Amino acid sequence: MSGFFSIGLFTLQTTPNRPLKKQKMKLLKLPVLMILMSALLLTSCRTEESEVINPNNEETLEANSVVAGLMQRVSLSDGSLDNIIDSANCFTVNLPVTVIVNGIEVTVNTEADYELIEDILDESDDDTDTVEIVFPITVTLSDYTEVTLNSIEEFLALALTCPDEGETDPDIECLDFVYPITATIFNPVTEELETVVIENDEQLYEFLELIEEGDVVNIEFPISIVLADGTTVVIEDLEQLEDVIEEAEDACDEDDDYDYDDDDCEDCTTDDLVDLITGCSPWFVDKLEIDDADLEDSYDGYLFTFTESGEILVENDTDEFIGSWGSTGSGEAITVEIDIPELPDFNANWILHEIDDAPGEFEIDLRLGDDRLRFESDCEGSGGGDPDPEAEALAAVLTDGAWFVTNYFDDVDETNLFCEYTFEFGADGTAVAVAGDETVEGEWDIINDDTGLDLFLDFGEAFPFDEILDDWEVIEFDENVIRLRDISGGDGTEDLLTFGREATTCD
Repeated sequence: MSGFFSIGLFTLQTTPNRPLKKQKMKLLKLPVLMILMSALLLTSCRTEESEVINPNNEETLEANSVVAGLMQRVSLSDGSLDNIIDSANCFTVNLPVTVIVNGIEVTVNTEADYELIEDILDESDDDTDTVEIVFPITVTLSDYTEVTLNSIEEFLALALTCPDEGETDPDIECLDFVYPITATIFNPVTEELETVVIENDEQLYEFLELIEEGDVVNIEFPISIVLADGTTVVIEDLEQLEDVIEEAEDACDEDDDYDYDDDDCEDCTTDDLVDLITGCSPWFVDKLEIDDADLEDSYDGYLFTFTESGEILVENDTDEFIGSWGSTGSGEAITVEIDIPELPDFNANWILHEIDDAPGEFEIDLRLGDDRLRFESDCEGSGGGDPDPEAEALAAVLTDGAWFVTNYFDDVDETNLFCEYTFEFGADGTAVAVAGDETVEGEWDIINDDTGLDLFLDFGEAFPFDEILDDWEVIEFDENVIRLRDISGGDGTEDLLTFGREATTCD
């Protein structure tokens, strides 16, 4: 994936420290007379205090010790979660943030919206993917400092300070602490003893930063940690904690690379594959690339049906072919064997790269080195004549209330052509576009064929509505947005059209 990302001079904004839960006790300095009169009593009290202040060595955490450093590395903020946006492992872009993905504006409100960006990037394998950040933004560094970035130059300058893809970075992601953790810290200079209840990674990082040479720090054991495989380990002392962190440090893939889709099948099972590939029919070839040659057009009109018994039936207008298939393995190591004697382009032991069973996006993506095979289906089932629930869902949201064109991209941004119009779609296939006293009548239809779900729009051939007179491929939709795409059959250029619920302001 090639991307357009951003960073330069930046402004530091330090977030107020989150308060820790503390109980502070100031050791009282007794008057000299009382000390002389109560020497024996005082000696006894100091002895009791020493038992609290100077615990066993395995429970005393020293500043700049190996185990303190390991704990702090575990508590660092991991910047790789949003690499699909920023390709930077040492900071995270604070949400919400707006990005433009292949010309489509996306507002990322939650981490779940990263999948929307991936869906758009996955739409085509033959284009140049771009993710453009809309500034200003705020990012959180690994030490939880917040930085405001106002331009692409500032973004790039900060990103260049991060470890590159595949390089070792300081944070340890293969285990997590179970909170709360309770600790005490005694400062011999001020004679203050504090009890601190630590609730999260940021507070742990802050606590470890505050430890000074000479402070006597005691961790209240036992504590628990969770390893990358979900195993919980109970830790009884600092020596065991150091050993466990060092052992787990390199025990998992921290996913610090920039391949946004390299973990799409880490939870895949052969049962998932069998359920989808045999439960939906027919399938068609959306992508077939062998030795850098695109072959999918050679199989236009070929329909594939997979059976639970391991047979493949392939049909087109004139011929029928029989083959076999099977799958073994788990996760990212599932092998899918396809053998269709009369169609050798498909015959290989493919690696399952992704299963996508979202409504309207039923896909099975197979890889073998640089070769690719991707099947798609509208999942109508073997009956073929049943109503399509995805088409019905699109019709339901389309006819529910007013819509506005929030993005129209035809080589350049031309959203302003429709910024004054309100669109309404009737359940009978009619439509209107209204701007002041002007009303433009139109019609719409939903087309569901072997190529997927399309939305046909026709508001006549007068400008600017001739611009959107077309069958539009439906990229995604919900009750608040409908994203459409049209690829020219001539030069292969891509037009984008998005309907939203809020009107845009005319420039």
